Amino acid sequence: MPITEYEVRLRESLDSTLREASEFFMGGGDVRRTMRRLADRLSAESIAYAVLGGMALGEHGYVRMTEDVDIVLTPQGLERFVAVCVGQGYVPAFPGARRVFRDSETGVRIEVLVSGEYPGDGRPKPIAFPDPEVSSIDVGGIRVIALPHLVELKLASGMTAPDRLRDLADVQELIRAERLDTSFAARLDPTVREKFLELVASVRTAEPGLRRG
Repeated sequence: MPITEYEVRLRESLDSTLREASEFFMGGGDVRRTMRRLADRLSAESIAYAVLGGMALGEHGYVRMTEDVDIVLTPQGLERFVAVCVGQGYVPAFPGARRVFRDSETGVRIEVLVSGEYPGDGRPKPIAFPDPEVSSIDVGGIRVIALPHLVELKLASGMTAPDRLRDLADVQELIRAERLDTSFAARLDPTVREKFLELVASVRTAEPGLRRG
């Protein structure tokens, strides 16, 4: 039976959009259900993972609606996911897809990023998608990328890909939500510290009094 894509269903009507948005911001909705189901499945299969993207932002204090679930796996983890999960609750998002899948129950898109590869423009740089086993923390039973890694990845992406400027805006919102200040820069790779400090300064201009992060 064909899967109705979540984003198509979301836009069927204004009522559909508002209903899903309301559920999402109340801690429910199909994207959150997909994340939880996926986390449980990966844990059951002993596949190390870390949630990235918009869902990770929410777990770190900045909640914005998103239409998909992003995770990072090792190359071996991706191979195992394809071997044991695809066709068993998950399907390729389109013919030939190797890293983009859908939950066959919710229709929500799942994008897999691979550790060792690079954010933003995809070109080699000091910051790469990390090994999920050593870069994630447990948040309510879900492995989520740790805040310094999330900020680094967002900065590296926004700094190198002209179509990824939203990643820089996400960092600004994390600065607000987590009340980060200049001291947090010491936890970041040197190649992104200047941009982080620039964003802290821009937020501080509008909202003085940030605590030490």
